[in-house]
Amino acid sequence: MSVLENVYELARARQARVILPEAEDSRIAQAAERLLAEGLAVPVPLAEPSEAHVAAILKQRPGKEAFARRLLEKPLVRAAAMVACGEAEALVAGAASPTRRVIEAAQFAIGMAEGLSLPSSCFLMRFPDGREAIFADCALNVDPDAAGLADIASASAATATALLGRAELAFLSFSTLASGAGESVERVRAATEAAQARGLMAIGPVQADAALNPAIAARKGIEAGAPNVFIFPSLDAGNIAYKLAQELAGAQALGPLLQGFAKPVCDLSRGASVEDIVAATAVTLALAQ
Repeated sequence: MSVLENVYELARARQARVILPEAEDSRIAQAAERLLAEGLAVPVPLAEPSEAHVAAILKQRPGKEAFARRLLEKPLVRAAAMVACGEAEALVAGAASPTRRVIEAAQFAIGMAEGLSLPSSCFLMRFPDGREAIFADCALNVDPDAAGLADIASASAATATALLGRAELAFLSFSTLASGAGESVERVRAATEAAQARGLMAIGPVQADAALNPAIAARKGIEAGAPNVFIFPSLDAGNIAYKLAQELAGAQALGPLLQGFAKPVCDLSRGASVEDIVAATAVTLALAQ
């Protein structure tokens, strides 16, 4: 069974609630109807501001109550506050809003998952030969430091475990172990060590071919694994890699999926179709605990 088949099966079993605050967009309205009709989710309408919503914002941004109430005038923030209060399991937005607005709303009301300080993104990559993997970060963080890469790795591991059933990480670089030197290599090395200290199964720095090919791994002096999560050293590398995989290998790239928040948040592409929105919502709900 493919990951998407598993996701749809899980969604139908959970019947989780989702808030899609951009209901004025016809694509969102049609997707909400399909989600309900196909038993994938229960769309929840945007609620009026409440004291619980105010409290959710003040928990993340201690300050003046009047400021929190003004924030709740923004539909995205109010939707995030609803998720924070348990009125829905996930937030799906972005069809009519910039990514930064979706992230801001989540930061204002939902906050970060325990132990993480950096939001990130990933793509679920599905290859024609049946292989499935997580690529991160390919859409959000331009040049993360070692701590940022470790946060991306932790969030990606959680995503892979939820969607693929396991998480084995490869921190990619132009160097395998000590074959090369430079600032980026040392940053990846430090990030790998931090991830390992968090209990994650990870190798790095490692070149992509050594990560994927046991024969090359052996020649380069590393133990072959079976990584299904690939952590790129920069947005340049990640974005280029996933697009090459699409165009040269015929891979399907689902995402970007936002990661690192305390509750699932999905940032839709502005060009998302109804089918894309339904699939993205099902994947996002699969990440809900």
